[in-house]
Amino acid sequence: MAEYDDPENTILMELKDGTVVIKLLPDVAPGHVERMKELAREGAYDNVAFHRVIDGFMAQTGDVQNGNMENAFNIRMAGTGGSDKPNLKAEFSRVPHARGSLGAARSQNPDSANSQFFINFKDNDFLNGQYTVYGQVIEGMEHVDNITRGEPPANPDRMISVKVAADVA
Repeated sequence: MAEYDDPENTILMELKDGTVVIKLLPDVAPGHVERMKELAREGAYDNVAFHRVIDGFMAQTGDVQNGNMENAFNIRMAGTGGSDKPNLKAEFSRVPHARGSLGAARSQNPDSANSQFFINFKDNDFLNGQYTVYGQVIEGMEHVDNITRGEPPANPDRMISVKVAADVA
């Protein structure tokens, strides 16, 4: 295993082209960080589709209810669900929605984030202070850049596996 500064707060996301390493920000958004780690440890994110991928904007995934491509998958439903856990309170901060940042997807209600998230393809400052930022890609952004585009994509890519680095031997 590679060495990470804080393996308990590092996510390893396996995509078709390779591993994306995400540094979580527990000091900024502790609730969102804990939820991501909890769902990763349950295997809930494994095989979940990128259901909304907008060129020059972001790639959205994380619908563990309707997005699992190995379990009665329907692309039209992907993006409409969450997990069986309660929604999270917004944890807005001054951390910008920069290229590679991880943002919590939600409805119009700021306190409606659950399991879905997005990774920004570029700096999206217009999102600052409106969506919780709780992670940053530190390696493998080129793999995120290669995710198939579409709303929804005709043949969506998926997160093959999502693990907490501390759990990988």
